[in-house]
Amino acid sequence: MGTAGAVKNLLKNLFRAAGVELRGYAPDFDPSCVSLTATPGVPTRGNVLLSYILAPFLLKRGQAISVAHNNHLESVLIARTFQDLGYAVDIIDFRNDEFIPRKNYAFFVSARTHLETIAARLNSDCIKIAHLDTSHFAFNNFASYSRLLALQQRRGITLPVGMRLIEQNRAIELADYGVVLGNGRTVDTYRYAKKPLFALPVPAIVDQEWDANKDFHASRNRSLWLGSAGFVHKGLDLVLEAFAGMTEMHLTICGPIQSDPDFRQAYYKELFETANILTAGWLDITGDEFRRHAHQAAAVVYPSCAEGQATSVVNCLRAGLIPVVTAESGMDVGDFGIVLTEPSVGAIQGAVNRLARLPPSQLKEMSRKASEYAHEHHSAENYVRTYRGVITEILEARGVTPP
Repeated sequence: MGTAGAVKNLLKNLFRAAGVELRGYAPDFDPSCVSLTATPGVPTRGNVLLSYILAPFLLKRGQAISVAHNNHLESVLIARTFQDLGYAVDIIDFRNDEFIPRKNYAFFVSARTHLETIAARLNSDCIKIAHLDTSHFAFNNFASYSRLLALQQRRGITLPVGMRLIEQNRAIELADYGVVLGNGRTVDTYRYAKKPLFALPVPAIVDQEWDANKDFHASRNRSLWLGSAGFVHKGLDLVLEAFAGMTEMHLTICGPIQSDPDFRQAYYKELFETANILTAGWLDITGDEFRRHAHQAAAVVYPSCAEGQATSVVNCLRAGLIPVVTAESGMDVGDFGIVLTEPSVGAIQGAVNRLARLPPSQLKEMSRKASEYAHEHHSAENYVRTYRGVITEILEARGVTPP
């Protein structure tokens, strides 16, 4: 045994004698770096470092990309876009703050988490792009705490797990550009940094054709709420209270209710003992059960207080549901949806009742427009087209002729 090994064993024995067991360091992320070459036949331009979702690049041949969140697909589409522009792409996990660059990079595209840390290790001429999938953390966290306080004053309870807080970061301030998932409302939360900003539409995971045979007379009184954890942040408390007071309206809840026992207990009556509310739980949105619930409903109701762009609503649009949303959801709903005047029980009830009074033919037309908008605006093809346009504009601004 060498000297280093002897010292290591000595230290282990000393700590063990003190009741402390030394174990090897294991990060809570995959430290791999996956390298992709540029698309064959395209002139080589340089290297790109992408710090986002690593998982889809670790799949074995034939394995499908996860549909648990749209960011798995996004990560693949971003890498593919750069490859088609002539760049080799290195991908690391967005939680990886230990990565040490071994080459020069033309672009660094990073989620908000460790942009500051990794950027400090890169060549000085690397173009840094913050990939921002939420509203700015200050806006988001203020809005989330405000919803928590409103619930406290309305019901006399505090449900902190119902919030969705974003960690503090200076990503936009240290980046050269910001690509923001969302619409103008989301982009506005980053304008203070005075950096060039680009809005990017979220790609839908749900892929189904609009159902022209849907019975909108039967579905006009039926709505759906779809979301993950952070129920107060995403307005589920308001939606439950609104529908509990409208016995002629039906609501289906699609979300992981079991993940927040306090919320489940506080709203147990609404969730499980109210005749016009069905709690379906967490569903695979590409599966038959979700399609069945979407077929039975006319609208998706989602009064979130802050988003990048509400992916759950995007997928519901693709399924032909009419959106009833807050402006903070990051969604443009044109003439096929309703933007709530305020995040309140009364406003939700007014919007849902207004929809229910519309002729079935008008509801059918709104549903068709919602589906078509999602098909065109929230497709993987449009995501790539928009993202390529962003990179092309950046290159041209720097005097580089894009392919």
